[in-house]
Amino acid sequence: MAEILIAGGGIGGLAAALGTARNNSGHHVTVLERRDVFSELGAGIQLGPNAFHALDRLGVGDEVRERAVHIDELRLMDGTTDERIAVMPLTGGYRERFGNPYAVVHRGDLYQALLDACRATPAITLTAGAGVASYEQDANGVTAVTDTGRRFTGTALIGADGIRSAIRRQLVGDGEPRVSGHTIYRSVIPMELVPEELRWNTVTLWAGPKWHFVHYPIAGGTHLNLAATRDDGARDAVVGRPAERAHVIGRFPELGETARRLLELGADWKEWVLCDRDPVDTWTDGRVALLGDAAHPMLQYAAQGACMALEDAVVIGSLLDAPAEDTVQRLEKYNAERHARTARTQLVAREMGTQLYHPSGPQAQARNAMMSALSPDDLYDKVAWLHGERVAA
Repeated sequence: MAEILIAGGGIGGLAAALGTARNNSGHHVTVLERRDVFSELGAGIQLGPNAFHALDRLGVGDEVRERAVHIDELRLMDGTTDERIAVMPLTGGYRERFGNPYAVVHRGDLYQALLDACRATPAITLTAGAGVASYEQDANGVTAVTDTGRRFTGTALIGADGIRSAIRRQLVGDGEPRVSGHTIYRSVIPMELVPEELRWNTVTLWAGPKWHFVHYPIAGGTHLNLAATRDDGARDAVVGRPAERAHVIGRFPELGETARRLLELGADWKEWVLCDRDPVDTWTDGRVALLGDAAHPMLQYAAQGACMALEDAVVIGSLLDAPAEDTVQRLEKYNAERHARTARTQLVAREMGTQLYHPSGPQAQARNAMMSALSPDDLYDKVAWLHGERVAA
């Protein structure tokens, strides 16, 4: 029996624990979380069919489907004119082609499904108040060293400790994350405050010059998630700082009438400055491997950050279903199987932010003409490489 250590008890870390423990390999998994409790902050998150394929492999697909809102359409709108640019239907032919829905869920609901499954799995131990600061390894094993000096020794260590990963700092050494220069403002409001004619079962994105605004229902349709992003050249990372309502509204003066009605409903706004990292080819160091945002943090424009982490979890869990002496080789295989797909997604997410969401003038007109000419099948073809992936277990 092997002892698998996981640094980080977020969505990626818990998914990796399930992916490893559910393979009946006899391995034991210890999840080391820096916070004093296992919990998840945040608002809405989008899940493509590829995420649901992974969640099914992890044994929690049905639970997440029950908590999620199954979306009818993705809509791209001109945020200054209210013109509809393109619509991708997500029922009928989409679900037949990709085998699962496109859904949105509160991050806490997704997290709770993973946490409940981990707590119900005897082979998983959840240890809070244990932030991993570094690791040591030799031919026989690896030791995770916490910021208080506690030591946990195992056969492998998975670094799922986020974009500012301590494991990545030691393994890759590429410094602080890249600040994108984009500031995002987020709010969640009760759906009862939204006029009935605006309660759409869609993910709607209003695109404008160097900004965009997106909204969709979450929490079983009881709340509306609002997220407005400005390409403002921000240079300093900001995480969850309160923002005044008037300040947020004032940052989007060009917003058209319909979208403005929704933006003005927002309350208790918080702001983040978005960060990511450049792709790297190597996520492993002997018995240590990175996963999720620790391996491939990406901007939100492809709506695939959590989806990629869930895929990682299935693949690494499957590959670690092996004798302890094969650990190093299996982690290298995991790296080889995952890095090209996730690197492409990182770079596509960046490109979408500039070319699809934020152009102005002639570039925006060209985008509108190009996107409006695409049929639903054309749109499905464009996302097939992402939404159609079914990771093996």
